[in-house]
Amino acid sequence: MTLNAVTQLFSLLLDDSDARAMTYCQSIRTLATSLLLATVATTAATAQTLEIGSLPKVQITVNSAQDGPIFADDQLTLREAIAITNGTLPMDELSASEQQQVINSQDNSTIAFDLPASDTTIRVQSLLPVLSQPGLVIDGTTQPGYDATNSATAEILVAIPVVEITPADDAEVFRGLTVVADDVTIRGLSLYGFTSKHRATESTPPADIFIAHELPPPDTSQQYIPNSEFPFYDDNLPPKGITIEQNWIGIPTDNRIPQQTSAFGVSVFNSAGTTLKHNRISYHDGSGVITGARAENLEIIENLIVNNGLAGMPDAIRLEGRIDNSLITGNLMCGNDGSGIFLFKPQGAVEISDNDIRFNGQRLRRAAIYLMGNDHQVMDNNITNQKGPGVVVTAFSQGGYTQSQRNVIENNHFENIEGLSIDLNTRRNRGVQDFQRGDGPNPLRDSHNRRRDTGNSAINSPQFDSVEFFAIDGQVVVQGKADVGSTVQLYLTRGNTGEYGPLTTPLATVTVNEDGTFSYPSTALQPGDVISGIATDPKFGTSEPALNTTVVALGKTSTTQPNRMGSVAVESVQCTTTPATPEPEPTPEPEPEVIRLEVPRNVHYGLDEDFINPDSAVILDRIAAAMQQYPSIVVDLHGHTDSRASVAYNQDLAKRRANNARRYLMQKGIAPERMTIRSFGETELLVDEIDRVNYARNRRVEFIFSDVRGVDITFVDQEEDLQIER
Repeated sequence: MTLNAVTQLFSLLLDDSDARAMTYCQSIRTLATSLLLATVATTAATAQTLEIGSLPKVQITVNSAQDGPIFADDQLTLREAIAITNGTLPMDELSASEQQQVINSQDNSTIAFDLPASDTTIRVQSLLPVLSQPGLVIDGTTQPGYDATNSATAEILVAIPVVEITPADDAEVFRGLTVVADDVTIRGLSLYGFTSKHRATESTPPADIFIAHELPPPDTSQQYIPNSEFPFYDDNLPPKGITIEQNWIGIPTDNRIPQQTSAFGVSVFNSAGTTLKHNRISYHDGSGVITGARAENLEIIENLIVNNGLAGMPDAIRLEGRIDNSLITGNLMCGNDGSGIFLFKPQGAVEISDNDIRFNGQRLRRAAIYLMGNDHQVMDNNITNQKGPGVVVTAFSQGGYTQSQRNVIENNHFENIEGLSIDLNTRRNRGVQDFQRGDGPNPLRDSHNRRRDTGNSAINSPQFDSVEFFAIDGQVVVQGKADVGSTVQLYLTRGNTGEYGPLTTPLATVTVNEDGTFSYPSTALQPGDVISGIATDPKFGTSEPALNTTVVALGKTSTTQPNRMGSVAVESVQCTTTPATPEPEPTPEPEPEVIRLEVPRNVHYGLDEDFINPDSAVILDRIAAAMQQYPSIVVDLHGHTDSRASVAYNQDLAKRRANNARRYLMQKGIAPERMTIRSFGETELLVDEIDRVNYARNRRVEFIFSDVRGVDITFVDQEEDLQIER
C-alpha cells in the first residue's frame, strides 16, 4: 500500500460522506499496520534512546510561552522541558537562568507552569517531543490564576484552564501531546487546533492527545503485517496507567469554537490502560475520543463530550480494536453530529452505564449507541432527543463466527427518539441507513439461520396476550409470551397502543415460565398506562421492544383513556449551562409573546458552488443575530440545488451547502445542537427553471425555524444574495 492510499482513505474518514467512511474503515485499519505504526517517528527522529533508569527525575517550571529550536537563553519552554525529562537535553546545555527552573526530585517528574499572565498561550511551531518518561505529570493547574472552582459548565465541573497549547498561526501541527510511557498524567490544559490539511499524515492520524507505544516502530518499508488480528511486535508495549483529566480538549479558554478545529480529541491508538475523567471535549472535525488497534482497560468517566464530528467521523466516542474491560460512565454526550457511542467491530466488551446521551445525530441520523461485538452492557443510561434509534445492535461475521451476541440493554430511559428504543439489525440489510440507523422491527424468528444473521441472535420481543388489559377491583394482570429462558423487563411508555415504545420508565422484571409465558399482577398500574417490554436471555442478549399495550378500566376502551404519563415536555436545546449563582426570588414569567422574525429564511449559492460568499454572509449574520436574541429557536437547514448534474451529485452538493451554512453559524456562536441539516438535492425545486434567474433561485439553503416553547414565528424570503450565472 502507498502513502497516497493512506492519505486518500484518511481524507474519506474526515469527509462529509459518512457512507464512504464506513466503506473504507476496515481498509484503514489494515493499512495501519504498515504505515500508521510509525507512531512517533517524526517527533523523535533525532532523540537518543536511553534506559529508563537514566531519565532524570526533576521538577521543571516552564516560564515562557515561546516555542522554536532548543537553545540556551533566559527562558525555559515546554519543548525544552519535555526534552529534559526525555533525557535528550542535558542540564549542562541549559543557561544559568534555565537551570534555576529545574530541581531534582525523589518522586516522579513534573512539568509545571509559571507563564507571564499576559502570555499564557503556547503556540507550537512543530511537533513537540513525545512524553517518554514513566510517571511524568504535565500540570496546567500550577499556572498562577488557575481556579479549580471556576467552571464554565454546571452539569460536570471542569475548571477553566489558563495554559493553552495550539499550533502557531503559520504552522501546521497535527498532534498536540503524544504519550508513549506508563503512568503519564496530563492535567489542566487547553489543547486545540491540531489537524492536517495540506500534507500527508506520515505517522499517525491527527489528535490533540495521542497515546501509543514507544519507539522503534516496525520497519514499514517491508510492508509486513506481524499479526493481522493484532498488528504489533512483542516489543511494541502499550503504555498503561495514562490519566487525562481536567482538560479542555478542542476548546480555547475563551469557550468559543476555534478558527481551526482539531481533527480528533483523544486518540488511544495503543494502550493497556487509559483514564479520561472530568474533561471537556468539543469542536472536533472527527470523534472526540477514538481508539485504534488497542485500548483495553479504557475508562471514560464524567466527561463533557459535546459538539464533535463537525466534518467527519461524527460520533462523540468511536471504539475499534481491542477494548476489553472498558468502561464509559457518567458522561454527558450532547450535540454530536452522529452517535454518542459508536463501536465498529471491536474485540472485547465495554460497559456503558449512567450516561446522559441527548441531542445527537443532528447532521447524520444515527443511533444514540451503536453496538457491534459481544457481551457489552448498556445499563441505566438516559437517551433522549436522538435523530435516530436508541440502541442498535448490528450482526457481522468475523473469523467464521457471527458477532454481536449477548449484549444486555436494560434499565435505560428513552425519550423523543426517531426509531426503536432497541433495534437488532440483520446482516441481510446491508445499506448504510440500516447499519447506522437500524432496520426496524424484526419479525418473529422462524429459523435457526435468524440466530446467525441478526444481532443478539434474533431473540424475540415479548408478545402481550392483548392490546389492552382491564383494571378489575384495582388490579391489573399483564400477560404475554417470550423466549423460554429469558426474563422480561416491563416499561411504562409514552407511546400509543400498537407502537413500539419508547421505553420510558422501567416498571418491573418478571421471569418467563417453562411454557414461554409470563405474568405481572399489579395494583399500581392505572387506566391509561401504556406498557411495553423487552426480553433478555443470558445466552443471547436483549430483544427489541414489544408492541405497546394499554391498561383500561373495565367496560371501557383504550381510546377513551388518557395516558397517565402525559405528553412529553420539550427540552430546551442546550447541552451545557453555566453554574448557578444565588438569585433573588423569581418573578412569574409572562406568557411568551409571538416572535415575528423579520429576518431571511434562505441564502443562495453560485453554480456548482457550496461556499458562503460575502453577500450570503451578511444574510447569515442577520439569522445568527436573531438566534442569539431568542435562544429557544431551533432550525432545520434544508439544502437544495438546481436540476443540472446527476441526482447523486446534487444530493451531495446540497448537503455540503447546508453543512457550510451551519458551520458559518457555529462560528458566530450558534450551538450545533440547535441546527439540523437535511439534503434535498434537486427534488424540491422552488420555481420552474425557465431562465438563469430561476436556476439561481433553486440553488439555496432554506432555514425552517421553530421554537421549542411552541411560539409562532414568521419569517421572510429574500433574494439580496441571488447569484445569477454569467
